[in-house]
Amino acid sequence: MPLSAPKARRHLHTRTIQLEGYFRDDGLFDIEAHIVDRKTYSYDSRWRGIVAAGHPVHDMWLRLSVDGDLVVREVDAAMDVQPYTMCSDILGNFQRLVGLQVGAGWNRKVRERVGGVEGCTHIAELLGPIATVTFQTLAGDYPRELMGKPPRERGLDSAAQDDGALFMINGCHTWRSDGPVVRQDYPGHYTGEDRVRIVGETDS
Repeated sequence: MPLSAPKARRHLHTRTIQLEGYFRDDGLFDIEAHIVDRKTYSYDSRWRGIVAAGHPVHDMWLRLSVDGDLVVREVDAAMDVQPYTMCSDILGNFQRLVGLQVGAGWNRKVRERVGGVEGCTHIAELLGPIATVTFQTLAGDYPRELMGKPPRERGLDSAAQDDGALFMINGCHTWRSDGPVVRQDYPGHYTGEDRVRIVGETDS
């Protein structure tokens, strides 16, 4: 167990989120997310009656289909289990994500379109991890090969190819713009004090 041993406790709730990325035969990428909430005890719901222990409270899906430029081309949202009958009334609102590009400002743009009463809290929560899984799915040379593109350039002149990295840079300690990961893998975005020397190394 990676965490320290817990104190005596009683298990009450489990949330499972699974995300997967696929390359489609038509050239798009499908990013699918599935969220399930379960209680370890039975309870009485005035909207659903008795909900048995282990039966889902939420069982919901979201699929974004993006192109090689990370632009959302298709959206599919579904609810297999919902706590209230009216939850599914807003599923159509997620079509507002079509045309958005996954990248800088993604979370803000998502909130503008499907935040608050315009969306579902649980499906909307999937849109953050979907963005990072989108980059994970398209990262590397193999997805570029599937799209018929050459291997990605890694030099200082390659910044235009690394738009996806902008979503990650400065998003955490390891991906800070003056750190070793960005210095090595995305030198065009590197801001460390030795940037001038790196420019010289790359140009030589």
